[in-house]
Amino acid sequence: MKPLDKNRIYLDHNATTEPRFSAKKAVKKALNYWGNPSSIHQDASKAKNLLWSARQNLSHFLNCHPLEIIFTSGASESNNYAIKGLFQVQNKTRNELIISSVEHPSVLYTADFLSQKGFKVHKIPVSKQGFLDEAFFEKHLSEKTLLVSIMSANNETGVIFPIEKWVKKIHEKGALFHSDMVQFLGKRKVDLKKLEIDLASFSAHKCYSLQGCGILYCKKGIMLESLIHGGPQERQRRAGTENLTGIVAFGSVAKEGDIILKKTQKLKSLRDNMEKYILSHLKKVEIIGHKALRLDNTSCLCISGIHGETLLMNLDLKGISVSVGSACGSGKLKSSSVLTAMGFTQKEAFSSIRISLGIETTKEQIEYFQKALVESVNRLRNLE
Repeated sequence: MKPLDKNRIYLDHNATTEPRFSAKKAVKKALNYWGNPSSIHQDASKAKNLLWSARQNLSHFLNCHPLEIIFTSGASESNNYAIKGLFQVQNKTRNELIISSVEHPSVLYTADFLSQKGFKVHKIPVSKQGFLDEAFFEKHLSEKTLLVSIMSANNETGVIFPIEKWVKKIHEKGALFHSDMVQFLGKRKVDLKKLEIDLASFSAHKCYSLQGCGILYCKKGIMLESLIHGGPQERQRRAGTENLTGIVAFGSVAKEGDIILKKTQKLKSLRDNMEKYILSHLKKVEIIGHKALRLDNTSCLCISGIHGETLLMNLDLKGISVSVGSACGSGKLKSSSVLTAMGFTQKEAFSSIRISLGIETTKEQIEYFQKALVESVNRLRNLE
């Protein structure tokens, strides 16, 4: 893969990844078979065969049945579908949802929506070290719980949550379990049968494929009310003509799943050495979640005495792309909901940046970045 600009260093892979060559090649192939997969003529059947082949590749990658895969526009739709779709067909005796307090906005806002509709929502606290409050979870898990939704790995801190540990307890109470597995895919092995979870969300562009394509894994036997009504696509579970190019590209990347996993595992030493360098050259820096199990590619730093967005712009001018621990909503800068939910102050949240490596990140790029970071932080602190 070649970067968009060979002179730049891209360290924002948790936001999006560059499509692999296989994905780009698959798109060209799919464009030659542009028939509607839902039609019954020969041109349509060629497109339908491509769609089915991609579905099989992805089911093998995730270890599930091909028909347990529902193609969506992305993980935000998948998260909405899993949660809203289940609560729209819920048993009246089960009207409670449990989520973590550091979920992706597509889960948090969906939970708020359900709360406004009269459903009870419990948000599991998360410590500054990134650990879920297990006592809170066990206290609120009951016969009234319909669904528990906990992400597999946090997109900002990289902290991995032990979801497999809680699945049995959830099922014993008769509840279902959903996980936003967006950041997990391509960084850790996903085995849906082994995990025994009921619903899971995935996004293609977070795993070296195209934007605009996602998956909702829905275990056989689970009924959801569709969010989109219309045609009979996806076995009447998600209306709308399928995004053939996006799906085929995702399926091609799935065939390279083992290669991606091996390359990602090599990022841990790069990330760890980078963190050691930064800690040894800068004072008042905290690695958020460093005591917890984290994704090998992710580092979230809280750097005292600087503003994360200002640091981002300085690094951008040096040809480096990273992310800040804050988000812009409705034109107003807001501190990271993840970090504030973990107990960090708004000032600390505004002082954070996220570095997320990709499978093509090199040692030379990291060495350049860490020196540029130290130089930029020292200069900004001297301006205070």
